[in-house]
Amino acid sequence: MNNQPLNGTDAPRGCPVAHGDGGDLMRLYGPEAAIDPHGIYARLRKEHGTVAPVLLDGDIPAWLVLGYRENRRVLDNPRQFSRDSRIWRDWNDGRIEATSPLIPMLGWRPDCVSQDGEPHRRLRGAVTDGLQTVAGRGIRRHVTHFANKQIDAFAEAGSADLVSDYAEYLPMLVLTRLFGLPAAEGRNLAVSCAKLIKGEDAVAHNDRIMEILADLASRKRDEPGADFTTGLLGHHADLDEDEILSHLRLVLITAHTTTSNLLARVLQLILTEASRLAGLVSGQLSVSTVVEEVMWNTPPLAVLPGRFATTDLELGGQHLKEGDLLVLGLTAGNLDPEIRPDAGVSLQGNQSHLAFSGGPHECPGQNIGQAIIETAVDVLLHRLPGLRLAVPADELTSTASTWEARLDALPVEFAAQPT
Repeated sequence: MNNQPLNGTDAPRGCPVAHGDGGDLMRLYGPEAAIDPHGIYARLRKEHGTVAPVLLDGDIPAWLVLGYRENRRVLDNPRQFSRDSRIWRDWNDGRIEATSPLIPMLGWRPDCVSQDGEPHRRLRGAVTDGLQTVAGRGIRRHVTHFANKQIDAFAEAGSADLVSDYAEYLPMLVLTRLFGLPAAEGRNLAVSCAKLIKGEDAVAHNDRIMEILADLASRKRDEPGADFTTGLLGHHADLDEDEILSHLRLVLITAHTTTSNLLARVLQLILTEASRLAGLVSGQLSVSTVVEEVMWNTPPLAVLPGRFATTDLELGGQHLKEGDLLVLGLTAGNLDPEIRPDAGVSLQGNQSHLAFSGGPHECPGQNIGQAIIETAVDVLLHRLPGLRLAVPADELTSTASTWEARLDALPVEFAAQPT
């Protein structure tokens, strides 16, 4: 394969560039996208409707699905919109370098996310069985243990940043226990996962994650335990070496990045809306209700990679060609004015959001993520009386990558606690 970088001015027939109006396409990466992704979604919707041509890292063309109904159509129809990137025309034509930061997110692997039909069902069954097993083995106890250890590190100070001191690493510490990894690996893995999602030296960080997981799988063959890794190794679906490592990678990266981002957003909502905090402290409001609200308004993955058109077809008034890449705007879809003309109306009890994807590839570990977040919030509120935001709410900032918008910091104050 001739992996030459794509030249946006010499786009192949049928790619999103060829369907544009002749002007520059909007980029989902770079300084503007990092500051105002919602502004970009709004302008794209105004100009193109519910499906818009965009450029990803390296000016790689794609279709961004902005409409709720269009997202549902793509998610629910794998025969028309496959997750198998081996049909991605730009890759097959050699227009994408193997070192592109898109490859760790979009490249084909022998995992359930990269396949459809019977291969997908076989592999997903192994993952689902493994997650159900570890979810029943005291996950809230693990969260409580690591949450208290995180809080112990700053409780005496009377102040903290709940992003860097709590939400950024807590989910990974829990995952190390569920995977059978040493807790000491947690911080390095969390950093590598974050860098991979941001596209910062993504290939190198992906390689680092795979090295750690390969060592883990080798060790667990000799020293099996009551953990997710051992469960995959011994599952009746008989996964081979590459399949095992690919699924360890998939679950680790997805579970950590989404749960850490969602936990930070839940804490942000609680601390910027006095009624939410008072309701939780008094027991009149449940954490799950707050989580549900966040999943509608700021889902942990703003854009989901990716689907590939299996044939020429029309979506949202746009003419797609076989092999075109689509990325799914989960945030844009959840805020679609066609289904939410008044975004301020409560959606309590409505779980039809896009935050967990949908269709055959819907997230199988959502209950674990919910348990981590609920327990983490409960422990935090119990340990830190007088918890309050240390800066005005409008001073909180976020930085977006192509795939997510992550809270930069959440500075808080509280009554100092001896440990």
